[in-house]
Amino acid sequence: MPPEMRRIIIILLSVLCLLPAGAAKKNTNSAEARRVFDKVYEMVFGTQGCSLHYDVNIISIYKTSGTITYKGKKQRFTDERVDTWNDGVTAYMVYRKKKTIEIHNANSDKKDKYSGKFKFDVEDFDYSMKREDNNIMLTLKQHKGAKGTIKEAKVTLDPKTLYPIHVKIKVAFIWAHISISNFRPGGIQDNVFVFPRNRYGSEYKYVDKRGK
Repeated sequence: MPPEMRRIIIILLSVLCLLPAGAAKKNTNSAEARRVFDKVYEMVFGTQGCSLHYDVNIISIYKTSGTITYKGKKQRFTDERVDTWNDGVTAYMVYRKKKTIEIHNANSDKKDKYSGKFKFDVEDFDYSMKREDNNIMLTLKQHKGAKGTIKEAKVTLDPKTLYPIHVKIKVAFIWAHISISNFRPGGIQDNVFVFPRNRYGSEYKYVDKRGK
């Protein structure tokens, strides 16, 4: 599952009034768009943490929904098939139907067959911003020479809070759509990310995939 997603702070009202016209205004729009994106990114992925509900649709061949909590490199998420705790060092993935618990290194792409396909670097893109349907639309287009797998991204933000509402990510010719709701920044405790081992008894099989 792509992540791609993580931190947002309310921006100055003047950002909403940018109307690019000519090279100078275009450069100003690009700089402000990057500034807004950095604030959003920090709100989602920064040290204070956030939680949200997501619905993912990858050209109708892969769909899932669930809740996710971030705090820096730590993650906790749950969907219809798996519960995951990632404390920044070790990730535990509980597959409820199979009664199997996989143990991975925290940053391993092997945790999810789709995660390795979504490589993202904030320096890979040219940024722009505009108003669209009473929201803010940030557009990120990959520039030449970038090594990441994401070719383009469109991020829809609430104009008052800058909370993310929807994200579209293009990898090759495929678009992934991520709808976001119940976004809550900050107030995330570290114990949220600790795997509750005593909750899972002998009926669960542990499979250690670290180092593989």
